[in-house]
Amino acid sequence: MDMNNNGLDLTKISEGLRTEAYPDPGTGGDPWTIGYGHTNGTYPGETCTEGQATAWLREDIGWAENVIRNCPFAGQLKQQEFDALVDFVFNVGTGQPGHKDGFVWLRNGNHSTIYRKLVGGDHAGAADEFPKWDLPPLPGIVTRRRRERQLFLTGTWT
Repeated sequence: MDMNNNGLDLTKISEGLRTEAYPDPGTGGDPWTIGYGHTNGTYPGETCTEGQATAWLREDIGWAENVIRNCPFAGQLKQQEFDALVDFVFNVGTGQPGHKDGFVWLRNGNHSTIYRKLVGGDHAGAADEFPKWDLPPLPGIVTRRRRERQLFLTGTWT
């Protein structure tokens, strides 16, 4: 299964399009970002079209698609659930025991609740976990989690 255009549109609106490379807000430099959050090989002064930004996003999101495809519950997912989870993973990452909370792993070494609920077949319970990942509670993150949950449950995020 691949992310469909409806899911990709959610990622696009959540990430926002920037057609001119901009520096990392924390460092004032590297990593430079362009398009819909593309950083690989991006340099100061680089520009792109919306079409190029979309092509980069399709490449960049591939790792998140693979994370979901390789989950033990992947075969039971509807397209809309797959799309919502790919956007979620693209934003929060997979996590790493001892270091960072994410979709698959929490820093304490356990699987996340959303992951565990999906393994157990509790899709409604998994949907209820999206809002718990609205950190930091910035308006864009809160909106993204609401839209991911809505897409997961209904197939539409608008």
